[in-house]
Amino acid sequence: MGTMSAPEQSPETLSRATVDHVADLARLALSDQERELFRVQLSAILDYFGRLQALDSSPAEPFPALAAAGELREDEPQPSLPLDDVLANAPAVEGERLSVPVVLEDRG
Repeated sequence: MGTMSAPEQSPETLSRATVDHVADLARLALSDQERELFRVQLSAILDYFGRLQALDSSPAEPFPALAAAGELREDEPQPSLPLDDVLANAPAVEGERLSVPVVLEDRG
């Protein structure tokens, strides 16, 4: 299997705009200090993945558990839980429905 060596040049760093976009997608409000910390950390992670992708993994045998992950069982209908049982475990209920906080706003 290939070996990893130190990168010859500094890792490609993410732009502040990219970090802001990722934070927006994750609905995170970041301070300037957090934004810079995440920019550096995410850049290092992406650099590491780039280094891993450059390795020759052809001599490695597939991990048995991962090879079997593609085997699926037949999909057979099963009875649903009784509505009262489902609602009894819900944190919030409105009538006969689960009540959840708004996740997506109308951006349109």
